[in-house]
Amino acid sequence: MRINRGVHRVGEYVRRAPGTYVWLTVLFVTTVALHHMSPAFEEQFLRQRSTNIHELSSNPVRVLVASAMWIDSGHWLPYVVLYSVFHAQAERWLGTARWLAVCAAAHVLATLISEGALLWGIRHGMVPESAVNTLDVGVSYALAGVVAVLVYRIPRPWRYVYGFVVLVVYAVPLVTGRTFTDLGHFTSALIGFGCYPLVRVRNPKETAGASAG
Repeated sequence: MRINRGVHRVGEYVRRAPGTYVWLTVLFVTTVALHHMSPAFEEQFLRQRSTNIHELSSNPVRVLVASAMWIDSGHWLPYVVLYSVFHAQAERWLGTARWLAVCAAAHVLATLISEGALLWGIRHGMVPESAVNTLDVGVSYALAGVVAVLVYRIPRPWRYVYGFVVLVVYAVPLVTGRTFTDLGHFTSALIGFGCYPLVRVRNPKETAGASAG
């Protein structure tokens, strides 16, 4: 009986965040595919789906979408935890459309800003020209944006504590590492904080669920 209840609760949790778990399913399939590629082929394959300067210059829409469907680390299970803790909560709270808007804004804008900074560095001789082909795929920018936007779901005064922790988590690597991906993650968090207008309208499904409970 307890097992059936647990299965039902998990099923209900997944059902209320369909976008999150469809995305996780896609990432599972693509991760399995990567494990069947040779290292040399995998690098070339991912590079063609990377949001680097070269690919953004020729196929911006394609690579912005494709890059969010692959995990270059090859480790899928940690993302199950992260997606369930952050993405699923945000999707249940905002609804799929607004959650997806936050993900897209963080992923696209942070990519363009970080790659723009990298291009500036190349043109000023601070970064080698080979960086135009840097491998840059993954879902971390969208995740950072969602982690940040969840600050508005937390009641005061804990909201300020959570927001401060998020800033520290993404600011420290930027200060110490100073890579374009560190800039992208920090920018994604700022974009998530800036998505406040999207959270002001309550999700009707959440309201109905709260009333029923």
